[in-house]
Amino acid sequence: MTTIRVAHSPDSDDAFMFYALATGAIDTGDLEFEHVLDDIETLNRMAFEGTYEVTAVSIHAYAHLDDRYALLNSGASMGDGYGPVLVAREGLDPEALAATEVAVPGTLTSAALALRLWNPALRTRVVPFDRIIPAVQAGEVGAGVVIHEGQLTYADEGLVRIVDLGEWWAGETGGLPLPLGGNVIRRDLGEPLMRRVAALLEASIRYALEHREAALDHALAYGRGLDREKADRFVGMYVNELTLDYGERGRRAVREFLERAHRARAIPRVPRLDFLTG
Repeated sequence: MTTIRVAHSPDSDDAFMFYALATGAIDTGDLEFEHVLDDIETLNRMAFEGTYEVTAVSIHAYAHLDDRYALLNSGASMGDGYGPVLVAREGLDPEALAATEVAVPGTLTSAALALRLWNPALRTRVVPFDRIIPAVQAGEVGAGVVIHEGQLTYADEGLVRIVDLGEWWAGETGGLPLPLGGNVIRRDLGEPLMRRVAALLEASIRYALEHREAALDHALAYGRGLDREKADRFVGMYVNELTLDYGERGRRAVREFLERAHRARAIPRVPRLDFLTG
């Protein structure tokens, strides 16, 4: 058996995506998949060392990783008219926002990059993603960018929206989705094995979409307090046809996001974009 470690975030959309692999619902032959769970910024950092054969990374981080990893054609998290949300305890005008500190979930996250493209003058501080809402509530920071389930729960926590960065991006680009995360595979596995793994990852996503209720049951354990209705909504936001295949629209969005980031001098170059299939 060959073991392939798949690293991803401990949240409901990734759990849904990898349901079939995690439960043995699809035949993987002589490949054994081991799942490793960690927050996205930690996974971004570990990818610089090539720690895992397959890992979720921020599209922002991938700009630094294309020498070691290939971007897979499936597994994307795309905000199609929605995305990370900048929140505060009360509405802030541009002057008040410029005077405060904004929490972001990691310097290499796509949320941080989208915020920079929206307003490059803001001062930011890295706060773990699950501590951003409490930090804003406590006044430790004036505002924060929430990701994962926080995009659906911030209002329940008494916070208000300043801007939805996915909505802003769609308006800026004529309706393109905001590229947030993607799955990548280590190039040193060699192309035949890379393509076999790519096919199985795509099959896992397809299986979950075709067996939605069972996959959602599995994903609920990773929902961090979401009820079934909100978990179903969240999964639908980030595991869909764009996850199965970027398609031309998704590929265009990734290129546009990274080209704008390069023009803004936020990344050193536009990386090689493989969109590797099985």
